[in-house]
Amino acid sequence: MPMASHAVLPLPWLACMVAVALLASPSPAAASRAARAPVRGGDPTVGFTEVILTEGNFELQHPYNLPSGDRYSFNGGVRQLWVLSSDKPHSPNSHTRPRTEIRMRGYGYSSGVWQFEGYGYVPSGTTGVSIMQVFGGASGHATTLMLLVYDGALRYGHRQVVEDGIYDRWFRLNVVHDVGASNLTVYIDGVEKLWAPGQGGDSHFFKFGVYAQRNASSCMESRWKNIKIFRKD
Repeated sequence: MPMASHAVLPLPWLACMVAVALLASPSPAAASRAARAPVRGGDPTVGFTEVILTEGNFELQHPYNLPSGDRYSFNGGVRQLWVLSSDKPHSPNSHTRPRTEIRMRGYGYSSGVWQFEGYGYVPSGTTGVSIMQVFGGASGHATTLMLLVYDGALRYGHRQVVEDGIYDRWFRLNVVHDVGASNLTVYIDGVEKLWAPGQGGDSHFFKFGVYAQRNASSCMESRWKNIKIFRKD
């Protein structure tokens, strides 16, 4: 069932805004990096075919005890997702950390070469959070890829920096998953930033939003627009 649109920054968001205001301000160097223009690059979607998406392909996961509008809005083409570190998980039976994420339905895959594209935005103060996942793995791996934000940097895992100065700017994110070759490539603004090995598994799908990790800020938010999925025949 399509998700209803809600006004941006609804009243429940005031609590989140207060939490963010209590966080330390970014350093001048970080602010300077955040203000720089995006890097010009190529187009990693060349050679791929875009699939058709409808609102039914966007499945929202949010704290189970709250209405969706308390943690999500979709207005003017922008999907705004936020969560508090004190929130409940997305299911009463889940023991995972809080999240407000969108799972891409209808295009799960077990073979071939698939690509996620989206324009993301992470406001300063958000830290300790996953903003994008390639779900599915083997040998105890729930995911094949998680892109995290810590202290203004987009990271692969908790240590490897993919892109610094990620706060307060729109960036184009492309993630290519070659299942047969068991590898993934991450592009920021058309520039290759990461190559990573796959984690096996025979069932994968894409997710984006905010999913609390260790040392999470009291409030976490990401915004997304122009979400697309591509595949290579």
